Amino acid sequence: MGERLLLASEWTLGERIGRGGFGRVLEASSDRVPNAVAKLVPKGPGAERELLFVDLAGAQNVVPIIDSGEWRDNWVLIMPRADKSLRDHIKSAQGRLPLGEALTILADIATALSDLRGKVVHRDLKPENVLLLDGRWCLADFGISRYAEATTAPDTQKYAKTHPYAAPEQWRGIRATSATDVYALGVIGYELLAGNRPFLGPSEHDFREQHLHKNPEPLSGVPLPIVALIDECLFKGPDARPNPSNLLARLTRAVEATPSAGLAQLQQANLAEVNRIRDEERAASEARSEEERREELAQAGIRSLIRMMDYLKDSILANAPAAACSVNIPKTRPSPEGWVIGLNEARLTFEAPVSLERHAWGHHPGAVFDVVAHANLRLITSNNHEGYRGRSHSLWYCDAQTAGEYHWYETAFTHSPTLGSGHVPNDPYALNPATDAADAIGPGLTRVQVARPFTPLSIDAMDEFVDRWAGWLALASQGKLQRPMLMPEKQAKGSWRVR
Repeated sequence: MGERLLLASEWTLGERIGRGGFGRVLEASSDRVPNAVAKLVPKGPGAERELLFVDLAGAQNVVPIIDSGEWRDNWVLIMPRADKSLRDHIKSAQGRLPLGEALTILADIATALSDLRGKVVHRDLKPENVLLLDGRWCLADFGISRYAEATTAPDTQKYAKTHPYAAPEQWRGIRATSATDVYALGVIGYELLAGNRPFLGPSEHDFREQHLHKNPEPLSGVPLPIVALIDECLFKGPDARPNPSNLLARLTRAVEATPSAGLAQLQQANLAEVNRIRDEERAASEARSEEERREELAQAGIRSLIRMMDYLKDSILANAPAAACSVNIPKTRPSPEGWVIGLNEARLTFEAPVSLERHAWGHHPGAVFDVVAHANLRLITSNNHEGYRGRSHSLWYCDAQTAGEYHWYETAFTHSPTLGSGHVPNDPYALNPATDAADAIGPGLTRVQVARPFTPLSIDAMDEFVDRWAGWLALASQGKLQRPMLMPEKQAKGSWRVR
């Protein structure tokens, strides 16, 4: 005799028959319903999300809840027992499904998504969660779903996903919408019509790369309108995908008679346009991922430079207690990490680093390596009799010496004496990664040249760097800082890689 469970009705629990996405499933029966299942969801953060399922009465093709409540440490959902899951059906088919059958399944799922739009986002649509019940394919297992208008909260399992069916926005950690479910339907549709999923992984990293940046192989042996529809469902951008109602209407029309010659031509033209949009969406997603990578890289680099510059600042202040230190927040790059150290008439200023968008540097012909962040270090004193004001150096976070290996590099620039540019008050001087700097790094003679080699900086090898700037500050504070006699100060050529 099975264990008794009292909810609105009395149920007898039987053998375990499966596992939901978030809980376990047991046989269940009552005097009224001899063939049901009980889903037991352990109480915990986000577990009550399963109860969204209870409130979906009126939505077509959603497995109904017969009874619900609490039992011991679980939420309980009683549902009619389905004939099988779509996953079981796919396995038994051992390949692609007939077109008519596949379209019927997709239309059933689209019907449910259309009814749920604006109410609930499933967020984990996959063949395991599509069940055959009373001759219709119905959605089940709303374990990580949420109300469509709800703000995503920490306990809604925002980052939970099934890798082969997860939309690009889920990989980015962006709020899911009904378009997320449409993407998963596109994956299912591709799987039914091709006999395999569009993206095969196998690792989590592989799936992320494929969903964000790859297009699947084109479907073959499938009518063009369906090929175009599945492609649109798999667009990388959520806003570009068809909404569930449009999806349902197009699936319904897809089983109509073979089109005339003129309509067939139009379908071909439509597919070409879908392919063009698909390629644009893929390229946009790839570009977005690259910008995200660069920003993460830049932020990591910025943190490391702040530590190094704090070391420089602390070393100077420890040896020159009379020096005054203040925060430097210029209008051009507002950041609390910048600072100014004043000693007599000298000012040593660290202009805090900022990240750099790729197009701001990489489009220049002379930009032979990648710069993702930059900062400046400036030493200024009162005019000496030659009108010399001091020097400034560039600090660039880049892969100047080995492609793909990013470090902070110190360098500086000067006017080319061979082009008759004459002296400037600050020499050598810092440049941001832009046209003048790219020209100096590139081949040929230009108005600007590199004055110091690209020298890597590291927090565990700061002695020479600190000693040099401390010495220059000491000279500047006494009015003894002199313009370098030779430019470049050291041989700079060969300190960065070339194409």
